[in-house]
Amino acid sequence: MRESQAPSTHPPRWELYSHGADVGIRGFGALADEAFEGIALALTAAVCDPTAVFPNHRVDIHCDAADLEDLLYEWLNSVIYQMATRHMLFSLYRVTIVGTHLGAEAWGERVDPERHQPATEVKGATYTDLSVAELAPGQWRAQCIIDV
Repeated sequence: MRESQAPSTHPPRWELYSHGADVGIRGFGALADEAFEGIALALTAAVCDPTAVFPNHRVDIHCDAADLEDLLYEWLNSVIYQMATRHMLFSLYRVTIVGTHLGAEAWGERVDPERHQPATEVKGATYTDLSVAELAPGQWRAQCIIDV
């Protein structure tokens, strides 16, 4: 983990959706990279208000997979692993996808239960509803159901 200034950013687009007892998360962007950033922010939003998380510390994350869907699964579970083992929440993500390799920076801080008021603990990403798709030229969506 490195400490430094987070880069400036435009906010990624994301949403949560209901799915039985679990939670669905989606990210959108002009590129798959941006959709992966957005879905990671939706992952944070399933736990707490992402605007309450200060992007003070950087964690580097790398993943490889056979295709984009598996890469999304690996990415989300890598973020969940970092959240759990470092006791952190993230509010800013920078993702670069080259083929089926993902390199990313996740920016956040240690969990402060009083300030963040975590609503749930995410156990993991699932293959349920897992998809990465270019809906139209320059309109990507990444989605997945997470186990909470």
